[in-house]
Amino acid sequence: MTPAVATAPTPTGADTAAGAGVGAGSGSATVLDVVDGVAGTAADTLSGLTGPKAAAVNFAGTVSLSNCSGSVVRLPHSADDDPALVLTNGHCLESGFPAAGEVLVDRASSRSFGLLNSAGSRVATLRANRLVYATMTDTDAAVYRLGTTYAQIRSAYGIDALTLSATRPAAGTAISVVSGYWKRIYTCSVDGFAYRLKEGNWTWKDSVRYTPACDTIGGTSGSPVVDDATGKVVAVNNTGNEDGARCTVNNPCEVDANGVVTVRQGINYAQQTYPFTACFGTGSRLDLGASGCTLPKP
Repeated sequence: MTPAVATAPTPTGADTAAGAGVGAGSGSATVLDVVDGVAGTAADTLSGLTGPKAAAVNFAGTVSLSNCSGSVVRLPHSADDDPALVLTNGHCLESGFPAAGEVLVDRASSRSFGLLNSAGSRVATLRANRLVYATMTDTDAAVYRLGTTYAQIRSAYGIDALTLSATRPAAGTAISVVSGYWKRIYTCSVDGFAYRLKEGNWTWKDSVRYTPACDTIGGTSGSPVVDDATGKVVAVNNTGNEDGARCTVNNPCEVDANGVVTVRQGINYAQQTYPFTACFGTGSRLDLGASGCTLPKP
């Protein structure tokens, strides 16, 4: 897995701790230009045919890390006075990549995040007080808890957290991958799912595979994957096959239920986030023993 390219500018005031950014791809990315602070796409029009249309996807609630992306997220049942949570990738930890099989829970952290508004401008620095959960086993995710509540963030900056969807996305769903690091929005659709996605020593389950238009690059790791129709987060962007190699670092391969391996050069992937909604209770507290919680345990 590769970090953001060495020539990438570090966002002003961003966390200086080491991190990583994946979601690599080759060729020209399909990105949205931001006009008057709102990103728009033809997919918004199409998704509106299937039900009430959410507001056009923009950068509000996303965050920039030193060389990764992320977002302020809430659960469907979160209260306004709960401490806010930030979601990114496990491989974006300031301490480096977790080993295969390693699960980190309730660790001290003072990681800082640049909060973006709808136009992609940095409006505040948010700071964590705990690393609540992180792993690269079965999924590739890290959740930090902030010292501020959702209500305090909204009151101070007029920005709402993004809500995690409690349901699994469907193939064909129009999505946007929103990078706070690069301040770019990639638009495509869910092409399908990888039963297992293997990269080096790590294996992830039921990964989202994008259609080719989401040609994400280093630094987009941790970006929220937003369902264009609902505005809810359905996955977290994490990797892509750069060179066509088989199951190596930066070149994940798909493994089906029968063990058949498929390599898709230039295709990128994300990890589903609906499992997190069953694992958090009141006060943004993690409960890995909660009914329906399937996240890996330490």
